[in-house]
Amino acid sequence: MKALKEKEILENEMDQEIEQDDDQSQETGESCENIDSKDKELEEVKDSLQRLQADFNNYRRRVEKEKSDISLFANEKIITELLPVMDNMQRAIDSSTEDEKESGIYKGVELVLKQLVDTFNKFGVEEIQTDECDFDPNYHYAVLQDEIEGVEANKVVDVLQRGYKFTNKVIRPAMVKVSK
Repeated sequence: MKALKEKEILENEMDQEIEQDDDQSQETGESCENIDSKDKELEEVKDSLQRLQADFNNYRRRVEKEKSDISLFANEKIITELLPVMDNMQRAIDSSTEDEKESGIYKGVELVLKQLVDTFNKFGVEEIQTDECDFDPNYHYAVLQDEIEGVEANKVVDVLQRGYKFTNKVIRPAMVKVSK
C-alpha cells in the first residue's frame, strides 16, 4: 500500500508539473502574441509620425511660397503704378532741346530717372528688349505695321512705349511698330 501511495503522490506531482508547463506555455504564447501586437502598433505609430512630418513639411513649404507670392504681388502692383511716372520722365528727357540739356532741371530729371531705373532693376524689373528683334506677341504689342524697304517682315522697327518684365512675368508689353 505504501508503494501505491508513493505512486499516487508521484503521479500527482507529475500532473502538477505538466499543468505548470501548460500554463507557462500558454503565458509564453500570449506573450508572443502580445509582443507581435505591440510591434504592429509601434509600426503604425511610426508610419503615422512619418506621414505627419511629411504633411508638416509640405505645409511649411506652401506657406513660405504664399508669403513670397504675396510680397511679389504687392511689389508688382507698386511697380505697375510707377511705370507711367518713369515713362513721363523719359519723355521729358527725350523732348528736351540741346540748350535745355545743359540746365540743372534736365540733369536733375535725368538723375531721378536713373535712380528709378536702378531701383527697378534691384527688384527684378527688366526692360523688354526691342532693338533688332523679331516681333513676339508674348512680349510686344503691335499697334502699327509698315512696309519698310530693306527690313525683313515681322521685325520691330520702332518702340512707342517701353515694356517691362518683373521676375520673368510680363507686367507691360512693349508697344511697337512692326514691319510687313
